[in-house]
Amino acid sequence: MTPAQKTIMILGAGTMQIPALSAAKKKGWRVIAVDGNPCAPGAGIADIFEPVDLKEEETLLNRARFYKETSGLDGIFTAGTDFSLSVAFIAENLGLPGIPVEVARNATNKALMRRIFALHGVPGPAFLSCRRGELDQLSALSGTFPVVVKPVDSMGARGVQMVQEPSLLKAACEKALAFSRSGGVIVEEFINGPEFSVDALVYQGQIHAFGIADRHIYFPPFFVELGHTFPSAAGKKILQDVEEVFRQGIKALGIDNGAAKGDIFHTGGGAVIGEIAARLSGGYMSGWTCPYACGVDITEAAMNIALGLPPGDMSPRRAWTSAERAFISIPGTAAGLAGLERALEVPGVQDVFTRVEAGSPVKFPENNVEKCGNVISALPERKSAFRAAEKAVSRILVRLEPGGRQTAAFLFGNSSWPPPAFNLPESLARLIRTLPAWLLLPTREKTLSLGYRPVAAIDYAEAANLKDWNYRSLASTLNHLAKILKKSAPPPWASNLALGGVFWLALIRGGLQGALWIFDSLEQEKTAENVQERIKEWKVYQ
Repeated sequence: MTPAQKTIMILGAGTMQIPALSAAKKKGWRVIAVDGNPCAPGAGIADIFEPVDLKEEETLLNRARFYKETSGLDGIFTAGTDFSLSVAFIAENLGLPGIPVEVARNATNKALMRRIFALHGVPGPAFLSCRRGELDQLSALSGTFPVVVKPVDSMGARGVQMVQEPSLLKAACEKALAFSRSGGVIVEEFINGPEFSVDALVYQGQIHAFGIADRHIYFPPFFVELGHTFPSAAGKKILQDVEEVFRQGIKALGIDNGAAKGDIFHTGGGAVIGEIAARLSGGYMSGWTCPYACGVDITEAAMNIALGLPPGDMSPRRAWTSAERAFISIPGTAAGLAGLERALEVPGVQDVFTRVEAGSPVKFPENNVEKCGNVISALPERKSAFRAAEKAVSRILVRLEPGGRQTAAFLFGNSSWPPPAFNLPESLARLIRTLPAWLLLPTREKTLSLGYRPVAAIDYAEAANLKDWNYRSLASTLNHLAKILKKSAPPPWASNLALGGVFWLALIRGGLQGALWIFDSLEQEKTAENVQERIKEWKVYQ
């Protein structure tokens, strides 16, 4: 190591930390990566990899002290993790650049954060916090519903949900507590309005915000972000309000050297802070969409600050739009992923990230870590950018293993959540509900052939332009299904039986995945009688 070479320790070696690991190596720094996963995808980028659980603060401190005393350590850094408090703990103990532990704790614990904001007059929702065993305090919330329940110290919307009535509150709090490391929960006033994400760097007390992104949140009562678009399309006054409240929150927390990430709402009457973290954002914003859109590597600038250096030139180089969109799955077990290469072929698409592979359990997401993957586009024109990302998502298919009970329960159960893949007009939905589960042939004048497998005919023109959560229209879903089915030989029962309501219910409820699962699950059946028995097992009409 040369005398001028810097050494940085980066907490986390997952996908969200790869921009930091790569930028540090590009600058010629020595990089020590730490992650509890010995197979972390970024481990091989670092010069040294330490397989240490990031919750083990004392172990982290001991390893950092070893490097500082034996070969030098100039800074400690993280982005997109829950562990900004661990960064502050190490920095404070070893005399490295950073924020005080108390500041990091206040920016990590949402209850402490809310109290700080209230003390300094920073706009935020009314709240009540309690610990495990203290949930009886929540009776004080009578008459204030709906509310939002959160763990006090988690990220990725894990354990976060809206509660509409008092009878559901305790169960929601117990669910949130399962995601809290410290055993605390916070119950907040529900803020109705669009939500924005903001990243900022703070150097010697000066705050530099790097633009504001629109967050796209779905699936109440949960808060699942199916993507964001950078920069925001909101009006100038709204963006000014959002940035001003964000700055107020940063100053109130005392973040005077480092990074800050904010989730901010706008009610129409003004901006309200959802939360602020003392780190750069995850969710592909700081490491991907922001640099793609404005041409500034804010991760590199943040690491400069973590090493006690000036951040460098932070002025935008261009004014593009970058869109991140997630692809998701209905419950079951993944048999494989298709369409990844075709997604990357869409003009403007920069990256495709996957979280699942063959054999992975998948579920309909209740938070931001249960999605199957993400697509990122970047183009000079806004509409082109988000259309490219959505087109790429529509080309990706997580095919499910046939016969799974979780999949059958999702497709044919009576739950009102999640919403169906296609929200049909009532007249069309009623028609589908009246179809028999199957039709015995010959009834060909009543059928529509999808490849070699006939299904009950239905006029779907009224809903042809409706799209599911993976941006596929009903018409394109049927076309995609027909192409897939043409590639395999018909099963023995296909000449004697046509699928009716069972197919359409699965399609409307679960999109292309649901329809394919029906065919895959019936593939090995030998006779029409076997098919009928399988369908009865799914209890389609109960």
